[in-house]
Amino acid sequence: MNKIIIIVLCFTISGFGYGQNTTAKDSISNNLSEVIVTKEKKMFSNKNGNIKVDVANSILNATPNTIDLLSKLPNITISADKENITVIGKGNPLVYIDNQKVGISDLNALTVDDIKTIELINNPSSKYEAEGRAVILITRKFSKKEGSQTTLSEVASFKKSFNNYLGINSSFKKNKLEWKVNFNFNRLNPWESHSIDYQIPEADIISNYNVATANTQRKQFIFGGSLFYKINDDDYFSISANSKLQSEPFDINTTTYNKKEAVENNIVTHSDNKSTKNFINTFVNYSKKIKSIDTQLFTGFQYSNFDQDSKSLVQNNFNDTQFERAQNSNQKFNIDVFSGRADLEKKFKNEMKLEYGGLYLSANAKTDFKILNFDTNITINSNYNFKEKNSAAYTQLSGSLKKIGYSVGLRVENTNIVGEFKNDNAPLINKNYTDFFPKVQLDIPIDSTKSITLNYFKSISRPNYSSTSQGATYINPYFLYSRNINLDPTINNQISSSFQYHDKSVKLSYYVNTDPVYSSFIFDSQNNILTFRETNFEKESGFNLEFTLPFTYKNWTSTNSLSCILNKIEDDSALFIASKPYLYYYSSNEFKLPKEYTIVMTAWGLTEQKEGVFERNAKFILDLGISKIFFKNWDCTLSYNDIFRNMIYEERFTINNINSKARYLVDSHEFSIAIKYSFGKIKSTEFKEKSIDDNSNRIR
Repeated sequence: MNKIIIIVLCFTISGFGYGQNTTAKDSISNNLSEVIVTKEKKMFSNKNGNIKVDVANSILNATPNTIDLLSKLPNITISADKENITVIGKGNPLVYIDNQKVGISDLNALTVDDIKTIELINNPSSKYEAEGRAVILITRKFSKKEGSQTTLSEVASFKKSFNNYLGINSSFKKNKLEWKVNFNFNRLNPWESHSIDYQIPEADIISNYNVATANTQRKQFIFGGSLFYKINDDDYFSISANSKLQSEPFDINTTTYNKKEAVENNIVTHSDNKSTKNFINTFVNYSKKIKSIDTQLFTGFQYSNFDQDSKSLVQNNFNDTQFERAQNSNQKFNIDVFSGRADLEKKFKNEMKLEYGGLYLSANAKTDFKILNFDTNITINSNYNFKEKNSAAYTQLSGSLKKIGYSVGLRVENTNIVGEFKNDNAPLINKNYTDFFPKVQLDIPIDSTKSITLNYFKSISRPNYSSTSQGATYINPYFLYSRNINLDPTINNQISSSFQYHDKSVKLSYYVNTDPVYSSFIFDSQNNILTFRETNFEKESGFNLEFTLPFTYKNWTSTNSLSCILNKIEDDSALFIASKPYLYYYSSNEFKLPKEYTIVMTAWGLTEQKEGVFERNAKFILDLGISKIFFKNWDCTLSYNDIFRNMIYEERFTINNINSKARYLVDSHEFSIAIKYSFGKIKSTEFKEKSIDDNSNRIR
């Protein structure tokens, strides 16, 4: 099946891809002939609300980057700054590439052309880290045909400004060895705008600011390579590395009105900023079948480094006078993370499976910043070191008893954290805690088409490593954005039940979160400065009723998701408003037309959300794409994203007696064209593997 491409306004020249739906000879007997019917793959498949997406063989393959790709999938939303991923009703998910946990930086360094499938797992087993209530599992491509592939891509994207992507991807497979390399150069010009109106009655302050322009000239170099060696049917070795080097000068112009008692000021703030962000990540994986005990062993090691250097010079113009320097800052942040894991899996004759293993993680973060305040002529220097060690062990037993499937698991994790300033005699943060995370699941079949699943699990969400950064973002003389090094982890308990009928499902969940993390205000009355930062709230609880309804009619394939959510956030510092149910809806519709045309229309949205503390606006987003295959090696796709320019985030809340209304505008309105040309040489091979592509259906 030819790949069909969609890109955010792009022109692509690419190499001939390996077919993922190849048909291999039956290795059991060369004397037995077989008739094989290969069914066309679906873009989406659903089992008990867990949705699997075939990226490699769908129009999604042409999306220019992985974050934008995730934003097009059901139940997944991306924050306005593209730094956080949220699963509707689940919060921040764990993200895995193959068998290794990764973060946002890894996703930014992963090319979409290297992705085979993406699966959203709503009830992850104890095998996965306890951090997170859902898992996004990304599986990379590995070929079943020998030969080589080279992809040359040029991506042109028109939003408010022009964005350009240039990429080279190459792979080669011979017998048991396969290697891949990629290089991408991106020249991007993202735009953003946001504003906040707030009142502090106790200080008699009324203020607002508007970031009218925030223009960035971003250069990205993304490169990587991987080697996969299949030792035999059960054993393999792989090593991979990827990196992203980014530099971005960006100017921010902000207008501010501030009234304190009878004193009014109108300020124009200009900040000249320069930033570099460099990231590198390496994986080493080894899988071995221990035949003496009939156990499959997987071992993996991972090393990541993130280095950021930010410089900013800020000037203010009060009441239309003249610009005067306010602050000069230089902030550096570096983090090293090393982790190793071992997983063992043993299957018994009665279909019972035992999984057990462990993980060790060590993280070391350093923050150095220097800030010169021109008004006071005072320079502040700070050096902060953060170390975290995490050790975990898990076991999980699964099988069936009188046709009822069961899975029972327990994970235990110990976390040791030390955070200290360089010149302090004692650590500022010194935590050592151990948590247990049970997980239980029952699968009750009713008949061959219907089943019920019951599930309970406990999980944890730890603060991002970036929260240890001591840097602050200067917005205007009265307003700062900052990190919070004192964040505690969030503990989640959830119980759910789902009903599956064919490929349709309905699921009801109830959850309780302690110490959830949300944004809050702190006012410094002495210096008249308001700081916006994340903090731990007391409690969050809610219900989520989710329907997943795919269907196919002739040449029309539709995947639909509808969630009814009642979420309540509580904290003594916040003004509580009544929580009300709201809806999330998603619909992706693919139409296969004659002469190899494909049309895809995707719509998603949220109704107005009232969640106890926060009120957020409704959204409706509509994307449209049309793809055409020309000749043998040419694909062309036109797409139009966020047609109604409705990607606007609005938020209202009152915390610490400070009333706030915020508005964020995201540059997502976009028209695109994609052209792809393929060339290369591949040939079929006889495969002796017992497993087959789980996206293919074979009828013998």
